[in-house]
Order: sequence, then structure tokens, then C-alpha cells
Amino acid sequence: MQETQNWETRGLEVSALGLGCMGMSFSYGPPKDKREMTTLLRQPWNAAITFFDTAEVYGPFLNEETGGPKFSLPFATNW
Repeated sequence: MQETQNWETRGLEVSALGLGCMGMSFSYGPPKDKREMTTLLRQPWNAAITFFDTAEVYGPFLNEETGGPKFSLPFATNW
């Protein structure tokens, strides 16, 4: 069972362990293929990792578009 954190102000409970998404679309070369990144996001999701850390500057919004709407993944986005 994955330990969770409760963000009461947002009404959201997420895993204590998360995935940093900077390398998906920023910093380490050009943005990665969306299909590959969707597959990558599903692996931690299937292991009960529900916290994905990203920021608008990494795209902008490429990471959120890859995982957010399609799978309703909770992203912590820095605006």
C-alpha cells in the first residue's frame, strides 16, 4: 500500500512518492514522444503513484496535455 498525503485545501489525496516530469518536455533535449510519455506515466500510476510534479515552463503545458486530460492524472503544476 502506497503512503499518501492529504491536501485538504484542494480536496485531493496523492501518493507520498511522486514522479518529477521535467525531463518529459524540457531540459534534456527536445520534447519526448507523447505516446512514449503516456506509457511512462501509466507505469507509476499502475503502481499507485498518483503525484506528478511539473511546471508550465516545461513546455508550456506539454506534460499536462500528455497525462492530465486523457487519464485524469493529478498534476501539481507551478504557474
